[in-house]
Amino acid sequence: MKKQIGKTKDVEFQFGIRKTFPVSTEKVWDFLFSENGLKIWLGKLKNELEIKKEYETENGTTGLVRVFKANSHIRLNWKPKNWENISTIQIRVIGNSEKTTIAIPQEKLLNSEQQAEMKEHWNKIMNKITYEMNKASR
Repeated sequence: MKKQIGKTKDVEFQFGIRKTFPVSTEKVWDFLFSENGLKIWLGKLKNELEIKKEYETENGTTGLVRVFKANSHIRLNWKPKNWENISTIQIRVIGNSEKTTIAIPQEKLLNSEQQAEMKEHWNKIMNKITYEMNKASR
């Protein structure tokens, strides 16, 4: 049987995207966790993002923050309101004072359709982040 792209032995389907920016890790992190940055990648929050606490966005996405390491990564459960399953996303910033890569891996996707939906979703998100980061560096 032919292996499907993005399908793992134990994590169902997954998707990942990454992009490098010519700015420091701290600048990227500060942007991602600013009100505007959070709104872009997570959605407008109804409550604070706190470790080991549930969060909810205004569009009905819910989850639990599992890991939060400043200037490094956040790992959280992520369940849009129209989904039956809960996936896991990470937002990682990898770099130094001159350039930083944002990496967003997502695991526990139900099937290839959900994977395609997330590919489209995260590509749009990364385009918005890129636009904002470029605007800020002008």
